[in-house]
Amino acid sequence: MIIRTIITAVLAIYALSLTMRHNMHMFQLNGYKHDEHIHWLIKNARQQWLLGFGLCLGVLRLILPYFAVDLMIYITLLLDILVYRALDRLHSKKKLVYTPRVKRMLATNLMVTVFVVAVVWVFAGYSYLSGVCMMLVSAQWGTIFIANLINRPIEVSINQHYIRDAKRKLRERPELVIVGITGSYGKTSMKFYLQTLLQGKYNVLVTPGNFNTPLGVTRTIREYLKPTHDIFLCEMGARRVGEIKEICDLVHPNHGVIVSVGPQHLETFYSMENIQKTKFELADSLPDDGLLFLNGDNEYIQEKAVEYKQKIFYYSEKEGEGYSAKEIVVSQCGTEFTVAAPNGESERFQMKLIGAHNVINVVGAIAVAHKLGMTLKELKIPVRRIQPVEHRMQMQEHGLVTIIDDAYNSNPIGSKAAVETLAMFDGIRILITPGMVELGEKEEEYNFKFGTYAADCCDYILLVGKKRAQPILEGARSKGFPQERCLVYDKLEEAMAYAYTIKGQGHKYILLENDLPDNY
Repeated sequence: MIIRTIITAVLAIYALSLTMRHNMHMFQLNGYKHDEHIHWLIKNARQQWLLGFGLCLGVLRLILPYFAVDLMIYITLLLDILVYRALDRLHSKKKLVYTPRVKRMLATNLMVTVFVVAVVWVFAGYSYLSGVCMMLVSAQWGTIFIANLINRPIEVSINQHYIRDAKRKLRERPELVIVGITGSYGKTSMKFYLQTLLQGKYNVLVTPGNFNTPLGVTRTIREYLKPTHDIFLCEMGARRVGEIKEICDLVHPNHGVIVSVGPQHLETFYSMENIQKTKFELADSLPDDGLLFLNGDNEYIQEKAVEYKQKIFYYSEKEGEGYSAKEIVVSQCGTEFTVAAPNGESERFQMKLIGAHNVINVVGAIAVAHKLGMTLKELKIPVRRIQPVEHRMQMQEHGLVTIIDDAYNSNPIGSKAAVETLAMFDGIRILITPGMVELGEKEEEYNFKFGTYAADCCDYILLVGKKRAQPILEGARSKGFPQERCLVYDKLEEAMAYAYTIKGQGHKYILLENDLPDNY
């Protein structure tokens, strides 16, 4: 019996390290949010069915301490090791980041595990340890919640300390101009475009990468804000009502830009009304003399804007009071357009960005820079210098193949604009996509529509992953798209390999539209 228990313990320790790491990784990708992680567990229950079987087997071992049950436990633990090692190799896009929070959670999880083993050993004896070890390995999908709940007071205290320090640094800089930037999509591009325009005249700080959460903004202020900075461009992201207000309460923006309102993160917002309300939390936080810049092309923004007075619209598809683009000319080399300002100024601009859909964000950036003291003439050269943001319609030349990398994420409006941009190229136009996610009950509907747009614009449609392929396939076929040119692959690498083998005359243009994170 002792030898059997020792064998179980050795196997369980290795299996525990793998199952704990995997579930911690997924919990991190789900933002440490209990509701999102529970939703993920339900959607991906089949992926971890082995843990459910192991849990039942552990309970059975407590009742029936037979060698045959122990043998089944050995086999199950070995399978756990093989499966979770394979999952670790598969989930390679974004590795588990061992932040201080993750280290604290893993330590707490281990302490809970050791405590349970010690209690069973002392009060029930070693004969029950085999069953308990099997249960602990299999319960890692749940113990992650326990560790997070135990650590919550510590995490809240640490976070509040950092937030107070960031607020102190901002209070010491009353002259700093803070511009909040939010939107369902396009906010990161707007941030970097605006940085390019302003940095010729001002010392500008931007939130790096996707530091658009309260803690990301806090970290930016604490680590990067210098006494020499004139302007702070603060990107504000949200997945729930109230999260934009939380960032605004931290930084107190002087001005705000609402780039877009659309069906993004519907799984956590539940309705377009909630998304609209959340984005306008930025507008509600501005001072009386603050300027609110609004995308006039967006119907949801237009609808809500009537409630606000100090607003400045910018347009690319329409004309109205504010800043508007006209005479837009798009080519494979870039885009040209004329911007007319409310004061009567007008200038012709050229930029390297491809696609008419990029014009709206650049016009918005021009509007903000103009109101912050730069003339349209001063902005002509900076606009030429604007570069595509990484993984957002970024063109990469590879001999006879051009990759158009729009893999950061995808939304119904952006995906349509991306394939329409692909359509303007002369050559073999290939779309590679896993489809769109986080669209709640409308996910299938939006992916079906995406398939119809793609059918009109592409020569080949290569889908990655079977989960979301079906509605895109149906959408493409409804437009009469050839079945032999619409294929489904398990991995991006397989789709890319096939795309390179496609024969035909002309240059190949491969659009990478969206790239799902590991938890999808």
